[in-house]
Amino acid sequence: MLKQHVVVVGAGAFGGWTALSLLRSGARVTLVDAWGPGNSRASSGGETRILRATYKDRIYTDLVARALPLWLENEQRWGIKLFHQTGVLWMADENDALERAAAAHMRDAGLPFEELSAAEAARRYPQINFDGIRWALRETHAGFLLARRACAAVLESFRAEGGTYIQAAAEPGAIERGALKEIKLSDGSALVADQYVFACGPWLGKLFPDVIGERIKPTRQDVFFFGTPAGDARFTEESLGVWLDYGTRAWYGIAGNESRGFKIANDTRGPAFDPTNGDRTPDTSALKAAREYVAFRFPALRDAPLVESRVCQYEQTADSHFIIDRHPRAQNVWLAGGGSGHGFKFGPALGEWISQMVLGRRPVEPTFSFARF
Repeated sequence: MLKQHVVVVGAGAFGGWTALSLLRSGARVTLVDAWGPGNSRASSGGETRILRATYKDRIYTDLVARALPLWLENEQRWGIKLFHQTGVLWMADENDALERAAAAHMRDAGLPFEELSAAEAARRYPQINFDGIRWALRETHAGFLLARRACAAVLESFRAEGGTYIQAAAEPGAIERGALKEIKLSDGSALVADQYVFACGPWLGKLFPDVIGERIKPTRQDVFFFGTPAGDARFTEESLGVWLDYGTRAWYGIAGNESRGFKIANDTRGPAFDPTNGDRTPDTSALKAAREYVAFRFPALRDAPLVESRVCQYEQTADSHFIIDRHPRAQNVWLAGGGSGHGFKFGPALGEWISQMVLGRRPVEPTFSFARF
């Protein structure tokens, strides 16, 4: 019996893990990416991503509970360090509905966490100014992932386990009689398969303007890395790790970053952005806002020098939920995107889900379906 052939377009967190999961489930898989996994234009590019389970929606906490052991299992299989379990500190002010809901979800999912009073948090983390903070939630199971390295590791494993990888731009061909005939590659060739998965991040709307279009909007997001004082252990992975301040400010960061510096970014959605040709020069007003926040919340870093910066993007849906569903007019096409700035951590769990949907072993999840629009 011939194996079902599936083409996956996009080698980021969603596409790479989907391709690997399909391969391990017995399919013949071809993975295609325009610039390579974890490239600087991709939403899965960059050095680090947070792995946390603090969500208002239970579905995401449950997905983290599945994704975390998969990350650890593949780490062990590949003999490569991808996850740093530093803990994740949430600083809660009077608007603490997120943290309260998440605590209940994590308790049900068996994910360990601590609740700290503001005074307790200040004693444990003297490098933080807790003005305006009522209490803190610390996820002890959580931390950060090495994003670019993980994307490369997934591709390396995919190829080693028998998958085919092609680096080329791809676009869908004609849809006839309820099915996609082929995909066209930038080298002039075409690929024909039984099923197709498009996991193209911020490019998904351009490839499918009639189905996705403005439902996914790429936004520009500036990220800064500040240098810490020489020999100062207060701003390392071991002493601080990941922190989030999602009250009125919506800032987050990662201390240490394997010696790259003190990472900080604003989670507020930025302006519209072209992921292909957009200028990735850091914005001076965004840097000014980051400096002001750092000076307030981390006083010892008031005069810290900027040592690195990045401009990445979110691919945002209106409700921040992903889109993972079958194309409404092509039964052999699956669309997966809308990572919305928080999708990376779920890669192995979503890859598992999507591969099961493609192979007919799992129904579409309503939260991520087109039906909600």
